[in-house]
Amino acid sequence: MTKIALVTGANKGIGFEIARQLGEAGWKVLLGARSIERGKAAVAELTSQGLDVEFLQIDMTSLESIEQAAGTLRNNYPGLTLLINNAGMPGAFSSSFSNTQEEHLREAFEVNFFGTFRLNQRLLPLITENDGTIVNVSTDMASLHFMQNAEYALNAFDYNSSKTANNAMTVAMAIELKNSKAQVFAVTPGFTKTDLNGNAEGGKSKEAGAAIIVGYATDGKRHNGEFLDINGVYAW
Repeated sequence: MTKIALVTGANKGIGFEIARQLGEAGWKVLLGARSIERGKAAVAELTSQGLDVEFLQIDMTSLESIEQAAGTLRNNYPGLTLLINNAGMPGAFSSSFSNTQEEHLREAFEVNFFGTFRLNQRLLPLITENDGTIVNVSTDMASLHFMQNAEYALNAFDYNSSKTANNAMTVAMAIELKNSKAQVFAVTPGFTKTDLNGNAEGGKSKEAGAAIIVGYATDGKRHNGEFLDINGVYAW
C-alpha cells in the first residue's frame, strides 16, 4: 500500500525538499501551499521527475481553508500516515522583547502556532487511527535552555516564542498519544539557508536540512514527545 504524507509550506525551501525526498523514497506526497500558482508549479517540477505528488491548497492563516483541506484529506486520502508541519513565517524577527510590536507577534503566532494547532486538532484523529506520525518542524531558537544565554546570536522574541509555543503543543499532543502507536515529535533542522532568514551565509543547504527531518520522520523508531536535532535529543 502506498504511504501518504502531507507537507505544509512545501512550494519552496525546506518544505519543497522534504516533499522531494519523501517522493524519492516512494511516498505519495500531498504538497500543501497557500498559493495555488506556486503550489502547482512546485508539483509540476516534482512530477516531471517521476514523483507521485499532488497539490493541496491550504492557507495556515485561514480556519476555513484548514477545515476544507482537512475534509479533503479525510474524504480522499483516508490512509494519511504522515503529517509534516513545515509552514512558518519569521514575523519581524524582532531583536528584543522591548522592540517587539504586538502586530508582528500576532502575525508570527497566527501561522507558526495557531495554524499548526488548528490543522493538528483536525488531523490528529486520522493520524491516530492510522498509527501515523506528526512532525512539528521546530528551530534551535525555540529552545528555552539555549535562549537563557544572553549571548545567544538569534534572540528574536516574536519568532522564537511562537516556535516555543509549538514545542509546548508537541508535548501536550505526545501525552495524549503515550498509549498509542501514533506519535508526534519536534525536529529542528538547525541553521539552514532559506527565504525565512534571507538565505543567510553559513547555514546548511535546504537539502541537508530537509534530510534531517525526513530521516526522523521515516526511520521507524519511536520518538513520541521528543525534540530532535541532527545529533539526537535536543534540550527544550
